[in-house]
Amino acid sequence: MAHFEYKGRNNEGKLITGTLDASNRESAASMVANLGLIPVQLDELNEKTSDIQALFEKLGHRSISAPELIMLCRQLYTITKSGIPLIRGVKGLAVSINHPVLRKTLEEVAQELESGLGLSVAFGHHPTVFNELFVNIVHVGENSGRLDEAFLQLSEYLERDLETNKRIKAALRYPTFVVAAIVLALAVINVKVIPEFAKMFAKFGAELPMPTKILIATSNFFVVAWPYLLVGIVAAWFAWREYLKTDNGQMFWGDKKLRIPVIGDIINRASMARYSRSFSLMLKSGVPLPTSLELCARVIDNAFLAIKIRAIRSGIERGDSLLRTHTGSAMFTPLVLQMIAVGEESGQVDELLGEVASYYEREVDYDVESLSARIEPILIVAMAAIVLILALGIFLPMWSMYDVQK
Repeated sequence: MAHFEYKGRNNEGKLITGTLDASNRESAASMVANLGLIPVQLDELNEKTSDIQALFEKLGHRSISAPELIMLCRQLYTITKSGIPLIRGVKGLAVSINHPVLRKTLEEVAQELESGLGLSVAFGHHPTVFNELFVNIVHVGENSGRLDEAFLQLSEYLERDLETNKRIKAALRYPTFVVAAIVLALAVINVKVIPEFAKMFAKFGAELPMPTKILIATSNFFVVAWPYLLVGIVAAWFAWREYLKTDNGQMFWGDKKLRIPVIGDIINRASMARYSRSFSLMLKSGVPLPTSLELCARVIDNAFLAIKIRAIRSGIERGDSLLRTHTGSAMFTPLVLQMIAVGEESGQVDELLGEVASYYEREVDYDVESLSARIEPILIVAMAAIVLILALGIFLPMWSMYDVQK
């Protein structure tokens, strides 16, 4: 992306200046025209990024974390609730924020507000920071005169989403550590321990049992081929990442991660909670039903479930009911479908979807709390199997040699 400085005149003939990012000069000119300006001058800037800013970008500070976005929503809620002029408030936030990318984004938003654009349109020019759900909720808040409520709803939604993700990661931390320790121990045993036993067994020239032969063959393979294995693992990792960027890869992984034993069910329930909460939030804000479903498909972060949600949207556009389309998706339990039916009959779909989200969130909380207890038996069995194989492979020939000596 190139950085451009533009000068243009609005409908009143006033000269407006600013900066924007675009892939080329034509795209930049088009963006200036979309701002409602007549381009007068457009210059590409060749700015040298400072060493500190380059270091920030290399360390991953280009992206905005969820806690920073939540804090921004809270601050914007305070600004709009207290009646501070929006331009002045956004400029004040830009000065007080330490994150370089977020500060630059707010400075550009303030410039676009000064040029006469709405807040949601200005946010929409920064899709890497503000997703479509964020922009649409702000847009509805602007049109309804309830911008403060829109920011409050967004902050609460992001907080719930962040808390759920934190709990899942915390529950998976211990099993991940144990699996990593097992892999490391196996690597050390194959490279350092088993070769020494193999040398000792070779001195006696005795016939080795099958488990010992397998262990020695595996160890010899690791000792000789570990550089190739390392290169293969790294290459496979990068190939997998590139595959996940394709539509087929996203569909495949979106389906398979819902089928992972123990964890897949939690991921599915968390996705359903996110869908229900997003759908409820948008309906409560006044976003049209088909648009709400399309935005839910984009924020669900699972291509497999996104296709099902788009199928629900297509059914709604054909005139089907919410109950019928959700039943056909096969994503929800009968209890949840009954809640959707009651909401549709009473005209309180947004409130009932909020209850559905709370229902799934409670189930996720319970499953996450018991996740470690459910995974521990699997890890114990795996560790016991590894210890058994090592014991048979190492101690059987030692016992045989002891019997021979006797």
